[in-house]
Amino acid sequence: MYLIPIIVGTIAFAVLAPVVGCLLAGLDRKLSARMQGRVGPPILQPYYDVRKLLEKDRAAVNNVEGTYITCALVFAILAGGIFFGGGNLLLSVFVLTLSSLFFILAAYCTRSPYSEVGAAREALQIMAEEPMSLFIAVVFFLATGSFDSCAVFGLEVPAIGATWIAFLGFLFILTIKMRKSPFDLSYSHHAHQELVKGVTTETGPQCAAAGADWLVTGSALFKAKDPAAVIDTLHGSH
Repeated sequence: MYLIPIIVGTIAFAVLAPVVGCLLAGLDRKLSARMQGRVGPPILQPYYDVRKLLEKDRAAVNNVEGTYITCALVFAILAGGIFFGGGNLLLSVFVLTLSSLFFILAAYCTRSPYSEVGAAREALQIMAEEPMSLFIAVVFFLATGSFDSCAVFGLEVPAIGATWIAFLGFLFILTIKMRKSPFDLSYSHHAHQELVKGVTTETGPQCAAAGADWLVTGSALFKAKDPAAVIDTLHGSH
């Protein structure tokens, strides 16, 4: 009965999610920069980043990695299609979790110590957030009498009003769910620009103005005649 809406929702989600997602990411990065007193990147920067990514050569360690990444993408799109197509909310949560698990497997199959650290962090984050996500689905069922997301339109009051206690609990894991700092180290919704060398009092402000989030300096600080002044300058630029 819900097959056609789910198919339509999946196609619409696959087309619109990248467009809307990049726009929201750009607005988020711009707003964060303004709140920190920085200029920040252009709002359309995520679109430029995606275009640059698509132009890069394929760099996969093995064929299995590509298979896992493809599965992660397909299940993520399917989860969005199920949710926005009015399908089963609990199934959408499980499919989205399955997408994350495929992403973790892709990291582990590279046998890189850095990828394994990132995969371990991602696995811990999933274990932290998943129980609350399942609890929200159960509370939604108790409020509407159905796991179908379209049942929200049959409520006499908004869904948040009917499940506000559970929603308050859900707010605690939103930082993890939305991959906000410091929970964006392994699976960031926008890439952090991390500079590991070459940062001085002259280049630090320029890097920060260009959108760099982290500034890591070494000899510019420890070999300076006045380290305190260098620290003050770098703090002022960030």
